[in-house]
Amino acid sequence: MSFRLRKNDSVQVITGEFKGKTGKIIKVFPEKNRALVEGLNIVKRHTKPNRTNQQGGIVQKEAPLQLSNLMLMCPKTGKPTKTGVSILEGGKRVRFSKRAKETI
Repeated sequence: MSFRLRKNDSVQVITGEFKGKTGKIIKVFPEKNRALVEGLNIVKRHTKPNRTNQQGGIVQKEAPLQLSNLMLMCPKTGKPTKTGVSILEGGKRVRFSKRAKETI
């Protein structure tokens, strides 16, 4: 299944607790329709001591956000934009910003 958002895309949250905040996508989970966004939806996890974390304790990390709550930021205007797909002459599919009418 093809998604309109990919890793390293700059996105803005359009609804929910973090509405209006922007960040960069770290990882996309297509099977769950979710994505990790850098610096948003921080949760605390209590961890036991192990080899990688000798001391244990409380760890803060990002939790995934629903893809439907994210909107791509237009690279040219810096505002949220809808995306479309166009096919180039060679048959290659590319995403484009509907706001600026330019490929992403």
